[in-house]
Amino acid sequence: MPSMTTETTSSNNRSLVILLNRAMYAFSRNWFFGIVVLTGVWVGLPWLAPVFMRLGWIKLADAIYFFYSFQCHQLPQRSFFLFGRSISYPLDQIQAAWNGSIDPIVLRHFNGDLVLGFKVAWSDRMVSAYTSIPLFALLWWPFRNRIRPIAFIGFVLLLLPMAIDGGTHIISDLAGIGQGFRDTNEWLFILTNHSLPSTFYVGDALGSFNSWMRLITGVLFGLGIVWFSFPYFQEAFEDSAKAIEAKFTRAEVE
Repeated sequence: MPSMTTETTSSNNRSLVILLNRAMYAFSRNWFFGIVVLTGVWVGLPWLAPVFMRLGWIKLADAIYFFYSFQCHQLPQRSFFLFGRSISYPLDQIQAAWNGSIDPIVLRHFNGDLVLGFKVAWSDRMVSAYTSIPLFALLWWPFRNRIRPIAFIGFVLLLLPMAIDGGTHIISDLAGIGQGFRDTNEWLFILTNHSLPSTFYVGDALGSFNSWMRLITGVLFGLGIVWFSFPYFQEAFEDSAKAIEAKFTRAEVE
């Protein structure tokens, strides 16, 4: 009896190991599509929040807003809106619709209304930065065998603009939402000799300097992530698949 039990346990363990290796092998062969699907869902869900709000499915929308609240400040003046008069709004219009507050904790809870539309569940910077990852991945895939990973210094340089832009926003917001140097951008007025419309310099609405910087630096971030990491992912998963194939050959597993 002990011998039979030992043999059964050994057989079960072997079956489990084979199953796990098969799963790892399958993922190693299809890792790219798995990552694209997962990131696609991740960047797509925030857009469903305003859709659900529009449909009256408030609890589903609130669940999405809550989930992404841990990943983003969700400030409405730095977010996109759907089903309203515009795709984005300056701070004064948000304040007129929502308590007139400059408290970021209060502002972030404004998810929209029937007039302004409903807020995407994360900010325009997050939309730009993280949506660009699966998009650049899809562009990289057909040329993956001809594109070498960017050097680490290049990777840092692609991420640096977003760090600078985001960092200066954080410092600026310490003076109060709508009160800091990144809200007025007076330095940019001087550099450009007031040659552009005032809406370009002031605030965060789409088309403003701040908005363009968040979008552009987000795209550079996504490019850096894909260009630096995906070639290494490919190499690692190819090596993993070959190692599992060799293991199965030695163990005579079909």
